[in-house]
Amino acid sequence: MKTPRKTAQLRGAISAGCVVMPGAFNAATAKLIERIGFPAVYVSGAGLANATAGVPDIGLLTLTEVAQLAGYIARAVKIPALVDADTGFGGPANAAHAVREFERAGLAGMHIEDQVFPKRCGHLAGKAVISAEEMTERIRAAAGARADEDFLIVARTDARAVEGFDATVERARTYLAAGADAIFPEALETAREFRDFARRIEAPLMANMTEFGRSPLLSARQLAAMGYRIAIFPLTAFRVSMHAAGECLRDLKRHGSQRSWLARMQTRSELYELLGYDPIRDDLP
Repeated sequence: MKTPRKTAQLRGAISAGCVVMPGAFNAATAKLIERIGFPAVYVSGAGLANATAGVPDIGLLTLTEVAQLAGYIARAVKIPALVDADTGFGGPANAAHAVREFERAGLAGMHIEDQVFPKRCGHLAGKAVISAEEMTERIRAAAGARADEDFLIVARTDARAVEGFDATVERARTYLAAGADAIFPEALETAREFRDFARRIEAPLMANMTEFGRSPLLSARQLAAMGYRIAIFPLTAFRVSMHAAGECLRDLKRHGSQRSWLARMQTRSELYELLGYDPIRDDLP
């Protein structure tokens, strides 16, 4: 039987329940996410900026860079990948171009936000949002640019911290009317807000469970019970990796050896297995 397109896989998974998407900051991490059994992977804009370029999440990477990096991740796995498209890389025409580039790169969907460019991390103070009318133009352009009708367009709104909860709900309704397939209310501040938002918006909803931010860390089970269809954990693996690497490097600096860390490392054979590499044949499958 023919394997469904990744775009159709993603829509099918969302229709069946809450899809947990850990964030991948490179293709090897995406392979781990797939190996462990998650149904989809999230490509975080912050993850790409922080881990790959060593810069903050303020829109410094271009569409060309994001499409290339996200494409490595999407093509490395059989599960669908959803990418963070920030503010759409410009106006409506740029958002449409982004859709075409991400489709070519193998992504199953993207989210676009209503922050003013240059954007800020969604959980920091000092954000500003464009008008709902300007955002709807970008959504319409993005939705209309799809070659694959199943390519998912998620509209993210950062209005909670700027205009308040009720305005966030109204923007969500406007964005759905403009053609968004799902809504991502960024930085809701309480479990009650997550619950109330889901009660007032009848559409697939996405929740960001990033650490050390404004939102409570709700479990996937809690979010599913509220009605959310996507739960992302964008920097969880990155933060754990950076913390562990820092501890290892400090120990190496002190003792001049990595021996005490061998039991906590991925082995050479484990890495080769993950990559599908046979060193005897010296080729890839």
